[in-house]
Amino acid sequence: MQRHSVHLTDSDATQPWLGANFWSRTGGPLMWRSYDPAVVRQELSVLHEHGLGVTRSFFYWPDFHPEPHRIDEVLCDRFRDFLDAHHELGMGSIPTFIVGHMSGENWDPAWRHARDLYEDVWMVGRQAWFATEMTRRFKDHPAVVGWLISNEMPGYGRIYQQNPPSAEVVTAWAQFMTQAVRATGATQPVSLGDGAWGIEVTGRDSGFSLRDTAAYVDFVGPHVYRTENDRTRQHYNAAFECELAAVSGKPVVLEEFGLSTDYVSDEHAGHYYRQTLHNSLLAGATGWIAWNNTDYDELWDQSPYDHHGFEMHFGITDSSGRPKAPLRELAAFGDLLQRVDFARCTRAGTDVALVVPAFLERGYPYSRPADRPSIFGSLRQAYIAAREADLPPAFVREADGLPRDGKLYLVPSLRQLTTRTRRDLEAFARAGATVYLSYFSGDHPATRGPWFHDLDGLFGVKLQLSYGLAEPIVDDTVELRFTEDFGTLRAGQTLEFRVGGNADSRAFLPVVPDGASVVATDAQGRPALLRHRLGRGETVLCTYPLEHMAAVTARINPENTYRLYEALADVAGICREVCIDSPWVSADVLVHEDGRRFAWLVSQADCELTVEPRLMTGGRLRHPVSGHEASTVTVAPFGVTVMEICGVSAA
Repeated sequence: MQRHSVHLTDSDATQPWLGANFWSRTGGPLMWRSYDPAVVRQELSVLHEHGLGVTRSFFYWPDFHPEPHRIDEVLCDRFRDFLDAHHELGMGSIPTFIVGHMSGENWDPAWRHARDLYEDVWMVGRQAWFATEMTRRFKDHPAVVGWLISNEMPGYGRIYQQNPPSAEVVTAWAQFMTQAVRATGATQPVSLGDGAWGIEVTGRDSGFSLRDTAAYVDFVGPHVYRTENDRTRQHYNAAFECELAAVSGKPVVLEEFGLSTDYVSDEHAGHYYRQTLHNSLLAGATGWIAWNNTDYDELWDQSPYDHHGFEMHFGITDSSGRPKAPLRELAAFGDLLQRVDFARCTRAGTDVALVVPAFLERGYPYSRPADRPSIFGSLRQAYIAAREADLPPAFVREADGLPRDGKLYLVPSLRQLTTRTRRDLEAFARAGATVYLSYFSGDHPATRGPWFHDLDGLFGVKLQLSYGLAEPIVDDTVELRFTEDFGTLRAGQTLEFRVGGNADSRAFLPVVPDGASVVATDAQGRPALLRHRLGRGETVLCTYPLEHMAAVTARINPENTYRLYEALADVAGICREVCIDSPWVSADVLVHEDGRRFAWLVSQADCELTVEPRLMTGGRLRHPVSGHEASTVTVAPFGVTVMEICGVSAA
C-alpha cells in the first residue's frame, strides 16, 4: 500500500516550504502601524541565514480593511516593501487575508457589528472583496508563493465548541473565498488557514470538513499545539494529525506548530522541534512553518501579550534577533532536506493498514460524538506502537472503503464498525491477510460492547457477556501468558500491560473458543489472545483493550503493545525493511525517485543509544555525507540519524 506523500511543489522545485509565521518584533499583530523596514530586513536575514525560505504573513484585518469598501493603501505600500525585502533575500511569503484571530484574542473590523462571517451574505461579500483586492495588488509580486484565506477561522468566525456552523455553510464560504482569489488570475496555491481542525482529524465538528473543502484548496495546513501526559505521545502528536489530514488527498503542510519557551527549557524546546519536524516528515508532511519568528518582550503592555504573557516567547529568535534552539533545529532540518533532495522523495510503501473508523467523522443516527475522543486516542496509541515496532502504517479510512492489498489490518480498541467493513475484514482474511482487533466495551454505559455483527463468526469464539454489563478488569496489570508460539513471541513468554480507563472501559471480553485457538491467557487462565484460521489468512482477537488502556495512562510509552504488533507482522509475513531491537528507536524509509533509499532512525530516549539496525531486505547502511558504512548507529538523546541504504535496489 502507498502512504500519502504528496509534495506541494512541482517536479522542478528543489526545496519544500520551510519557514516561520511572521510578525515583526516592532508591533506583533500591529506591526503595520509601526512598520520599520530596517528591523524587518534584520529579522528576515536571520531566518535566511538559517536556511528558512518562506514566511507566512498576515493582513491584520481591522487595519487593512478599515471600512467596508476601503483598503488602507498606506499599509499596502508597507506590505509591498515587506515583500520586496523577501525578494532581496530570495525568500517567499504566504499572505493571509482574514486575520481576526491571533494569539489568544479576536479582533474585528469596526464595521462588522457582530454580523455572521459565514451566513450573512453581505459579510461574506465583504470578505471576498477584500481577498480579491489584496490578491490583485500582490499576485504578480515574485515573493508571493501562496495564499491563505484566514487564520484559525474555526475559533474566530464562530466559536466551534459552542455553536459550530454547518459543513454546508462553511464549504460554501470556502468556495466563495478561494474563487475570489483565483478570479484575479493568481496562480499560487491557496488554502484556508483553518488549522485542519475539522472532524476528520479531531473528531470534533467545527463545520470545516477536509473532505468537503478539498475541491477548493491546493493543500491542507494542520495547526498543532496539543499537550499530553506522555512524552512519546507528545512527540507524535503533529505526525498523527498530519496522517489524518491526508484524508483530503492534498499535500500536507504543517502550517503552525511550536511552543513558548516560558513553558520549557531551551534544550527541551529543541528536542520538541526536532521530533515534530522529523516525525511529521515521516507522516507525510511536505512543508513546515513554525510559530513564530521572534519574541516580543518590548510589547508586554500590548494585547494579546498583556494578558497572554507566554505568547511573547513562541519565537524561534529572541526579541533581539538571537537564534533560539528551535531555529537551530530548523536549520539542521533544512540542511538534511537538501542533502537527501527531499523534494524528490516519497515514503516507502507498507503492508500494514491502520483502520480509521467512519464513526470518527460521521454522525450516524444515535451515535455519540463523545465516542470520538476514545477513537482518536486508541488510534494514536496504535500508531505509536506500530512505530515502535518499525511498522509505519498506512491510514485506511472506513468511510472510503478499505483497500484490499494489506497484509495486516489493525483495528485497535475500536467497537464501532460498519456492517460492510465487518464483511470486508472477513473477506480480507479469507484472501490471505491477518486481521487484528482488540475488544473495547466503550467508555460510557450506553450500549456496551461491539456495535458490529457476528464477532463470534469473525474470530471463532462464543462471547460470554451478560446483557448491559461490562466485565471489569480488577487487576492493575493485565498479563498475556503465551501458551504457544505466536510470530516472534514464544510459548512461556508473558507480556504485561498497565490497566487504565473508567468503570465502563476498564473491561475485558469473556469468550470460549469455537474454532479459534488460544495462544495466550490472562493471569486467571482466561483466553486473552486467540487466532482463527479463515481461508488463506486468519483473524486475531485480543480480549483486552490494550491500546485504549495505554491511551488513557500517563507516562506509559513504550509499552508492550509494540511486541504484539511485531508478532502480528511476523504472522502476516511482513518483512520490515529496517528494524531495531528497541522500542526507543523507530525506523522508517524514504525513497528518492532515482532509487536511493534513506533510513530515518528517531529516538524517544533521553540518553544516547547505540543500536544495530537490521536490514531485512539486504543491503548496508552508510552515512549520506561521509559515505562511511556502519553496522551500528549511535543516536543522541531524542535524536535523529539518517543513513543511506546501499546494496539493494528496492525493498
